[in-house]
Formats: sequence, structure tokens, C-alpha cells
Amino acid sequence: MQAEIITIGDEILIGQIVDSNSAFIAKELNKIGVSVYQITSVQDDKSHILSALKEANERSQIVIMTGGLGPTKDDITKHALCAYFDDQLVKNDQVLSHIEYLFKKYITTPISDLNRQQALVPKSAQVLTNKFGTAPGLWMDKNGASFVSLPGVPFEMKGLITNEVIPRIMAKYQRPHIIHKTIMTYGWGESAIANVIEKWEEQLPAYIKFAYLPSLGRVRLRLTAKGTDKNFLQIAVNEEAKKLYPLIGEIIYGEEEDESIEALIAKLLTQKGMTLCTAESFTGGKIAQELTSLAGASKYFKGSIVSYATETKIKVLGIDPKLVEKHSVVSEKVAMAMANNVKKLMDSDFAIATTGNAGPTKGDSAVDIGTVYIAVSSPNGTFAKKFTMGNHRERIVQKSVNKAFELLQKEILNF
Repeated sequence: MQAEIITIGDEILIGQIVDSNSAFIAKELNKIGVSVYQITSVQDDKSHILSALKEANERSQIVIMTGGLGPTKDDITKHALCAYFDDQLVKNDQVLSHIEYLFKKYITTPISDLNRQQALVPKSAQVLTNKFGTAPGLWMDKNGASFVSLPGVPFEMKGLITNEVIPRIMAKYQRPHIIHKTIMTYGWGESAIANVIEKWEEQLPAYIKFAYLPSLGRVRLRLTAKGTDKNFLQIAVNEEAKKLYPLIGEIIYGEEEDESIEALIAKLLTQKGMTLCTAESFTGGKIAQELTSLAGASKYFKGSIVSYATETKIKVLGIDPKLVEKHSVVSEKVAMAMANNVKKLMDSDFAIATTGNAGPTKGDSAVDIGTVYIAVSSPNGTFAKKFTMGNHRERIVQKSVNKAFELLQKEILNF
């Protein structure tokens, strides 16, 4: 079963916003056995939208659109749908009541005629209730394909995909099973890994696909199997994954089942009833940000001190000025002291600390740009490791965040 995603809006094409909607939709479709064949972005232009709909209909059974459903004149998706389906807009009383309810309960500005016009929907469309906004989702069928139109606001789109679209697709279509297993590695580049596992890769059965997913400081290796027998596929993927461990076990740090390493760390800490805190310098709170982006983080995350300046490390974290003077603020000793002190300050089981020189110029330390120290403190003690992360500021920061999570996960697994 095949789907296409069409995003509508000039703001995507001029780079004003990043299309995160397509990534979410594709991931949710993949979970239920629907493969995304193509993702297309089009202008707020009727002819462009109609052309994209026609082409998608020729290739796929499901077409999901986002954007262009607002109350202003540049929101023309509903008019394009009417043209494509030879339909007309009619007032939907249920949608109008919902809009009026939202304005009465949550919105301080008065409702306008423009807002009420969002209750106009194509006559043949099934309305999908948008609990979080005024623009309804729409479901229409033509030529054996289903067309779904959703608002472009991410949290509104996500609610409709989860609560309305996915259940309807599952009820309407017979779908194959798609099984993924992702093995997470660090320390080697993809070419180095490919050289070692070349024979294993060549011997994979035809129904299992293999992909390298490189990112800063790590490579994810993804096995994907597609077919009708879910149990057979799951066993086959697991067996092939097991064969990788003798080949590259030294660089494998876990497996990812649609979860990030932050989510795995969160799960481990929650299961063990243990807590974590951070003291960050050049990473600027990014470690804490990724941890707290997960729901329920308050169960295991105590907090963070972003001690960017040397003065803050001394006055807030309590780092001995003599330690800084003797070893430099970017050093193993200072990183360990940061981790020890924040852990004690927040009464936590684990702590991560980062100190380094991300550039583009040198700060309070004379060490080379790209030199970083990451410390982890646990009930077993504290250690710090030195890394050289290149000379590009953003890469240095993100690679260091990734490395911090890798070191932490290994330490938590010891308990």
C-alpha cells in the first residue's frame, strides 16, 4: 500500500518554516504498513495544487495534504478540492458549532465572518473533527484513492492523524506489515562499518532491506522487512541483527525501536527509579532541552545549570578557582568537578557535565577549538573523557550532546 504527502504553502518553499509535518505523517503511516512513495511541496496556487493531486492519484491509494485550510484569502486548499472533485462548498453546522465553542472558551478576540467561513467544506467530504483548532480535517474519495486534507499547524495535524486518519486507514485498507530494527553505533563512520559487514550485507534475504543512517558522531543501521506474515518477518529481522554483534559489537550501544537515545535513557532511569541532572557549558542547555522534551521527564530529571561563563562555574557550581587556574576551564579536572558538584547540589544519582571550546574563537581557555571534555558522575564514581570534535561550532555542540548521551547510557546500564 502506497501513500503520498503534499504540503501546501509558500512559506515552506521559501524556507521560512521547516516541513516537520511530512516526517511525522510518514512515520505514523509506516507504523501501520503504508509506504510513502513521494513527498511534494507546492505553492499556494490552485493550478499547482490540482496538478499535484492528479499526479499523486495516478501513483498512490492515499494522498494526505497539509496546509491552506485557514480563514485568509491565500488558504485555497478547499477551493482546489472542489475543483478536483467537481464539488461545491457548503456550510457544515457541526463545524460551525465547534468554531463558536472554541472562540467562546479559549479565544479572547471576537469571532469574525472569516472565522465562520471555515465551516464551509466540500459537500461530499467527510469532516474530521479538529479538537485543537478551527480548521476541520477533510476526507474525500476518488478513483479508488482516499484524499485527506489537514491543517498545517503541527499540533492540530498530529491530533487529526492520531485520532482520525490512522484509525480510518486501518479500518478501510488491508495493509502489509513493515518491521524495522535499528542498531545504534558510535565511533566509526559508515564506510568503515560497511567494509567490516560487507559479506553479511550481501547475504541478506531479498525481503530485508538495509540502510545506513549517519548523523554527528554515530551511525544507525536499519533493517526493514515487509510482507504479510508479521511473526516470520520479526523473527527474520532479529536473526539477521544478531549476526551483526560478533562483527561490530564493540561500537554497538543499543537498539532503537522508534525511540531516540534520550527516550531509552528516560526509560532506563524510570525503571530503575534513579535521577539525573546536568551542568552544561558550551552545549548551552541542549542536553537538558532534549531530556525535557519528553513527557514525564520530571520523574527522573532534577534540573540543569548552564554555567557558560567561568565565573558561573565558580560562583554557582562551586568550582575551585585554583583548579581552573591550574588545569584550565576546559579540562578533565574541571569537567569532573562540574559533574560532582551539580550531582551533590541536586541530590541526583547521575550527572552529566560538559566543558569545551566550540569556537569560532577561543574563550577563557587556550585549548584548540573542538576540544571538549564530557564527564559522567554515577553512584560508582566520576570520570571524564576528552574528545576532538572538529572546527564547526554547530557540529561540535551536537556531536558532544550525542556523545554525552552515549556515555550516560553505558553508565546507567551498569546498574
